[in-house]
Amino acid sequence: MATTPTPAPEAQATLSPFGRVIGVLFSPGKTFEDVVRKPGWITPVLVSTLLSIISVVALNQRMNWRDYIVQQMEKNPRTAQMSADQKQQQAEVGVKFTVAIVYVAGVVVPVLFALLVGLVMMGAYNLLAGAGVRFAAAFSIVAHAALVGLVSTPLFLLVLFLKPPGTIDPENPLATNLAALLPEESAKWLVALCKSFDIFVFWTLILLAIGFAAVNPKKLKGAKSFTIAFTVWAVYVVCRVGWAFIFS
Repeated sequence: MATTPTPAPEAQATLSPFGRVIGVLFSPGKTFEDVVRKPGWITPVLVSTLLSIISVVALNQRMNWRDYIVQQMEKNPRTAQMSADQKQQQAEVGVKFTVAIVYVAGVVVPVLFALLVGLVMMGAYNLLAGAGVRFAAAFSIVAHAALVGLVSTPLFLLVLFLKPPGTIDPENPLATNLAALLPEESAKWLVALCKSFDIFVFWTLILLAIGFAAVNPKKLKGAKSFTIAFTVWAVYVVCRVGWAFIFS
């Protein structure tokens, strides 16, 4: 007699969405194994978006964008020769655009980061290791790796409110990278290079490597997952530094 095949049971998550949010910081190995079993991205993206919105609202309140834009114009040879009135007029226009762009970025960057980095990492792991990573897993892994913002955001807010209004550098607010050691007149390509060597960037890369290793442990043994993650980062750094060098 013919028998009806029994469908394979659907993978079950053992951690709650908020358990994953905490677990990715304290027990990333087990957390990413759970994420791979049952991908989910809504909660980490919402948490990252909330943190991002809080950050940009605080930044726009504490930052004197008009003075900052004028300072940047003074450093630019093409605008440094303008009169004070012309600089102020351009700064007024720039402030409106800057404030709006900062707010928009605070809302869309977290999900775009998870989407774009997820696509890039999925391609890299499948191409370089044949890991068979699916987009749902890649998206979920990156979304959870971005939760290092749970640590960096409070530090950013602390620095923002401890410093006098308008004195923070919006391009490097936490100074957790080598660029903080450079003199102010350093070349832009060198600043871009040193900014890439950042504590939170490395933490995110480590989480990404752990997460993608959980997708296919057989093909990503040892340090292979870390090698791929840091190779992708190195390519990005080369492109970033090259762009800064060309347009500096």
